[in-house]
Amino acid sequence: MDRCAECGFDYDALAVSDIPSTLRSFADPYGTRMVETDVERLRAHPVDGVWSVLEYGCHVRDVLQVQRQRIDLILAEDCPTLTPMGRDERVTRDHYNEQDPRAVADDLRAAANELASAFAALSADEWQRTAIYNYPTTRERTLVWIARNAVHEGTHHLLDVDRLLSTAPDG
Repeated sequence: MDRCAECGFDYDALAVSDIPSTLRSFADPYGTRMVETDVERLRAHPVDGVWSVLEYGCHVRDVLQVQRQRIDLILAEDCPTLTPMGRDERVTRDHYNEQDPRAVADDLRAAANELASAFAALSADEWQRTAIYNYPTTRERTLVWIARNAVHEGTHHLLDVDRLLSTAPDG
C-alpha cells in the first residue's frame, strides 16, 4: 500500500523529516475528542460492525506503542519477522470500550511523543533497516515505510472517529 483509497494518505508524499512532528500532532485532535465528548458517545457503536470512538483511540495508542517496540527489534536484528499486534483481539482482551477516555488521551500523547522521538533519533542508514511486516500483506518493509504506516494509522482513524462523531447519537 502506497496510497490509501479511502482516506487519500500518500505514503511517498510524507517526507521522512516530517514524520516525528506529524506523529506528535495526533495528540491534540485525539485528546480533544476523548476529553470533550460525552463518554457514552465515545463508547457508542452507531454503525454496526465498526469500533467506537474510544476503541479507535485505544487502537491508535496501541499502534504507536507497538511501533515503538518494533524499532528496537529492527535495530537489534537483521530483518526480523514482526509479530502481528492482534488488533481485533485487543479490543476485547484489553476492554478498550471500558477504558478511561482521559487516560487513553494521555497515553496516546505519550506514545506519539515516544515514537516520534525514536524516529527522530534514527540515522539515515537506520531508516533503511528492514523487517518482515505482515499487514496489509506479508512483505519486507523499511523503517521509513513503517513510520509512514504509523502516520497513516493516526490519519485514517481520525477520519473514522470524525465520521462516527458526525453520526446521529441514536444511530
